[in-house]
Amino acid sequence: MYQTDPPRSPEEVLPTMYDLKSEDPEEPGLPDQFHLLQPRLLDETFNSPSYPSDKIFTASDMNLYYDPHHPTWYKRPDWFVAVDISPLYKNEDLRLSYVVWQEGISPFIIVELLSPGTEREDLGQTLRDAAKPPIKWEVYEQILRIPYYAIFDRYKYEFKMFKLDGGRYAEVSLSNSRFWIPEIELGLGVWQGSYHNIQQPWLRWYDAFGNWVLTPTEAERQLTEQERQRTEQERQRTEQERRQKERLIEQLRALGVEPDLE
Repeated sequence: MYQTDPPRSPEEVLPTMYDLKSEDPEEPGLPDQFHLLQPRLLDETFNSPSYPSDKIFTASDMNLYYDPHHPTWYKRPDWFVAVDISPLYKNEDLRLSYVVWQEGISPFIIVELLSPGTEREDLGQTLRDAAKPPIKWEVYEQILRIPYYAIFDRYKYEFKMFKLDGGRYAEVSLSNSRFWIPEIELGLGVWQGSYHNIQQPWLRWYDAFGNWVLTPTEAERQLTEQERQRTEQERQRTEQERRQKERLIEQLRALGVEPDLE
């Protein structure tokens, strides 16, 4: 490639998301129902006080292009979030892929959902073939330097969190299967509950008070219940006032006084 003087930035000369493929129907490991629902729950409960909604981008099963020296290499995380960035590419288009050299910001946290076919690679237990692209662990840890890397085993419902420390991932100790992330004022943990009518442990976000962040459906249900309670309280108050008025009338009449009911 002809080198300009001064050199042009990778953003100018390398492929964009419009040039790179966004899906490969022949790629193994297409999402099953859990791989569809679990990322959706992470999306719905990621409500960070540190960043407004127009500065958050979340994605699941999206191509993540990470190396400007090998622009066709990509990984496909089960879920990730990038912060301090528009939900739209260049504030205009829905993303086809996430191309790091175009975005200028790497993901803040990546979540991988363990399955038998990907477990060893997700945990960094496979050796790299020099003739092939690096494994996920190496990409997340050494190339993109993602600050946090979470792994959730869908079969054992085990949650592990790794934090970048001195250029290497170190597993952190969890308290009650929860981990607080101060930069985003949110915590990630294992919740036992029903999501889309499926009762089991799920990975979801919680707030500074230790409360699980509500999904839109849960928030709407809560508002409906609060409104029902307010209506019931108003009904009880009105009924109490009516009874008090009746007692007062009876007391006045007992004293020979006919109350003016107008």
